[in-house]
Amino acid sequence: MKPFPSPYIHRGATLIVGLVMLTVITLMVISAFTLSSTNLKSVGNMQFRNEAIAAANKAIEQVVGSAFTTGTTTQSINVDINNDGTVDYVVSVAPPVCIRASVGGAPVLSSVSLTNMSTTGFWNTVWDIDATVTDVVSGGSVRVHSAVRVLRTDTQKTTECP
Repeated sequence: MKPFPSPYIHRGATLIVGLVMLTVITLMVISAFTLSSTNLKSVGNMQFRNEAIAAANKAIEQVVGSAFTTGTTTQSINVDINNDGTVDYVVSVAPPVCIRASVGGAPVLSSVSLTNMSTTGFWNTVWDIDATVTDVVSGGSVRVHSAVRVLRTDTQKTTECP
C-alpha cells in the first residue's frame, strides 16, 4: 500500500488555479461592461435618428402647409418633439425645388366652385423638399427628402417651375 500524499504539496496549485479563475472572471465582467456600454450608445444613436426623422417630417409638413412654392430662402424651423415647451431640434429646410412639371387635367374639387378657373392649363408639378436635422451634442445629422405634387395653373407653373 502506498501512503497518502502530503496535503501541503497541493496548496500552491490551488492558489494558482484560484488566481487564474479570478482573472478569467474579471475579464468576463470587463467584457460584459464594455458590451453593455456599446449597446447603450447604439440605442441612443437609434433614438436620435428616429426623433430627428420625426422632427424633419414635422418641419416638412409645416412647409407644405404654407405657400412653399414661392419660397426662395432656407428656413430654420424649431421642433419640440416631446411637447415640453423647449426646442428639441432645429430643422434646416432648403428652398423647395421643382423637379418636374407635366400637363394635367382640371382639378377635382367637389366643394369648391371653379367659376374663376378654366378647365384647361393646369400642371402637375413635383417639388423636392430637403430637410436636415443636426444634433449639436453628438454632431450627428439626418437628411430627409420628400416629394410633393402640387397642381398649378399655367401662369403659376411658368413663374414657379421654369
